[in-house]
This record gives sequence, C-alpha cells and structure tokens, in this order.
Amino acid sequence: MTIACAASSIVFLMSYRSNAAEAWFPEPEPSALPPEIPIDLLPPASLTQPLWKSLLTNLRDTLAPEKLPPLELTSRPVNVGLLLGDRLSLPWFRTVFTNLGDVISPETLPPLELESSPVDVGDLITDQLSHFWFSSLLRNLADRLVPEKLPVLELTSKPVANIIPETWILLPAWSEVISTPKVFYPDKPKRSGTAAPSLAVKTPAIPEAIPVRSSNPTEAGLLRDLRRSRIRRRIWIGMAAAQAVYLIAIIFWPT
Repeated sequence: MTIACAASSIVFLMSYRSNAAEAWFPEPEPSALPPEIPIDLLPPASLTQPLWKSLLTNLRDTLAPEKLPPLELTSRPVNVGLLLGDRLSLPWFRTVFTNLGDVISPETLPPLELESSPVDVGDLITDQLSHFWFSSLLRNLADRLVPEKLPVLELTSKPVANIIPETWILLPAWSEVISTPKVFYPDKPKRSGTAAPSLAVKTPAIPEAIPVRSSNPTEAGLLRDLRRSRIRRRIWIGMAAAQAVYLIAIIFWPT
C-alpha cells in the first residue's frame, strides 16, 4: 500500500509539473512557424535518362544554345599571360623565338601602382659593397669630420630614474681585476728529523717564475684572433697609404 501511494503521488507531481510547463511555454501558433525547406537527396534526372535523349539534348545545346544573360563580374580581370600548361606544351623553337623577341623588343608594361608610400633607406647593401675602397674611406672621413645632423629622437617611453640605487656599491670580482698569469712556485724543502738543529740547511735557489700558458681555449683563441687582426690592420693601412701616395704622385707628376 505504501509503495502504491508513493507511485501515485509521483505520477500526480509529474503531471502537475508538465501542465505547469505547458502553461508557461505554450505551443507556437501554426502561422508563426517558418516554411519547411524541401530537401531533395535524389540524384539528378540526367543520370537516369536514356542515351538517345541525352544525345538529342547535347545536339540541341550545340546547334541552338540557350541564351543566358550577360555575366556580371564584381572583380577586375587580371591578365596572367600564358598558362603554365600551355607554356609546357609549346615546342622548343617557340620558346627560343619568344625569348629573342623579349630581348629585342620587350613588352611595354603599364606603370606600377603602389599602394604604400616609399621609404628612403639610403644605399642598399649590394650598392655599398660594389663601391671602391677609397669611396668608403672618403665617406667615413666625411662622417667623422662633418657628421650628419639628425632630427631629435622622439622617445615614447619615459626614462627610468635611479635604476641602481645610490646605496648600492657594484664591485667587480677579484678574478676579473687580476690579469697576471698564474705562477706556481716549488714547494719548500722539509727538514729531516735526524739532522742537528744547529746545522743550516741550504735551500735550493728558487727558479724564476715562468708564466704558464692559459689553459682556457676560448681565451687563447681570442688572443690569437686579436694578434692576427692587428697584423691585418697594419698590412691594410700600409697598402692604403701606398695607394694614396701613388695617386698623389701621378696627379702632381704626370708621365
């Protein structure tokens, strides 16, 4: 009896809640529903028509084609020239004659339309490398004697004051301050226990300190590169001076 009463009460509550939900959300009216869109998933009728009918349709399209309205293009057509497939299908002599025609009478193209404003970047790297050595030498001398006046730099960020507080003291490490090579002195001789204390033990003379080469390969390579760069600099300066003297000599004493 208890189970039956509980089941009846549950059914009554469910029916009451469903009625309440229908009262809050009534069914829409049939006039407000959108029209149904028909969905046709069947293949086209041209696949099932007989052969003679498709043949007659193709003949009619060839003899009396359907008149369609003019095509409206929203974008401008771009002339891409000869397509890649057509270019590959050409015989070899056509490409030879085409290349000769392009060399003798090149095609006159319309002016290029730039949408961005050009920016003056100065001489390109290739132009700078193609100059002679004395032009770069004169340019460096001119920049050193009469430097170019640049406009004031506009900074968008504010400078940060007191990056390092005044109470801090920055001291370098002692290993960075000392630049002398390491020297290893020989150990002092030890006195034997049986010898008389009055006897003076002769200590061998300490040889002169021989500087030991640095065991760091990076430091050794850096020193070698610096030494070679100094030699190259002297050679190039000597060659430049000799050429300058030669140019001055041929100017004042022409042959």
